[in-house]
Amino acid sequence: MLHEIDLSRTDLNLLVVFQAVLEERHVARASRRLNLSPSAVSHSLGRLRSLLGDPLFLRTPRGVTPTGRAEALAAPIAEILARVREVVATAEPFAPERSTRRFTIGAPDGVSSVFLPPLLVALGREAPGIDLSVRQLLPRPGEPAPELAWRDSFADLEARRMEILVMPVDEVPARFDRRLLYEEDFVIAARAGHPFAIAPTLARYADAAHLVVSHAGDPFGFVDAALAGLGLSRRVALTAPNFPFALAVLAESDLIAALPRRFVARHGARFGLEAVEPPLALPRFRLQAVTPRVALMDAGLAWLVGKLEAAASA
Repeated sequence: MLHEIDLSRTDLNLLVVFQAVLEERHVARASRRLNLSPSAVSHSLGRLRSLLGDPLFLRTPRGVTPTGRAEALAAPIAEILARVREVVATAEPFAPERSTRRFTIGAPDGVSSVFLPPLLVALGREAPGIDLSVRQLLPRPGEPAPELAWRDSFADLEARRMEILVMPVDEVPARFDRRLLYEEDFVIAARAGHPFAIAPTLARYADAAHLVVSHAGDPFGFVDAALAGLGLSRRVALTAPNFPFALAVLAESDLIAALPRRFVARHGARFGLEAVEPPLALPRFRLQAVTPRVALMDAGLAWLVGKLEAAASA
């Protein structure tokens, strides 16, 4: 990528600046992220432009946009920086029992509440000094394609605002690694003794009052599409903003809801809920742990991904 004759004029900070500007698409935001002044970032970009013989970033009303040359350099530079960080980290090899790192995991709340309990048990036993931050992942509303619906989450992952995403996708861009954690399907959750739970027929299901988990409050979902294929419809009496809130409402009402099977199995009993098989075919999906490929050279992150895989199968 760089000619040997130019290495005497190069330092790693230039590559760090390049990566920050590429990810932020804005010089001022990159400067804040790096704790540098905008003029210092601009000066570093000037040195890189001279070194590489390309403008690299073009100004726009909203910030900057990378040139084709900058886009081509993105992956090699990310790999170089990841390898350097790994070399530096080997000065003190990762030891989970001594580590005091904090990792950030992004996942929908109905998913994080499945893998977190066994993961916390494992961390308490093997890495008591490691802390976690969990961020709620939400797809962009109205985007049918997964790569579009989750593109904000992928951007956060590349910007290192999260280390791991746990999300319902089958394919991810080639620069990411994905590990299948588990497959999920749906059950119908209702309070104990609910008439539907006693006789879970399709007719009773369509006639029942339903709860739908929807952060945006949209009452139409995959269940409605499945019912429409059978010439049926339902009444959505309530939308709930998250899955834990849905459990509390179901426990004290006559509403029913289609919820992820593992989520209900782990948390439904404490709310006195029953889970019955749906009287119609509902979709299945695969939960994947997604990380940047280069980031897995971090021994600590690779260790955590392994613990997450084990927790998901617990």
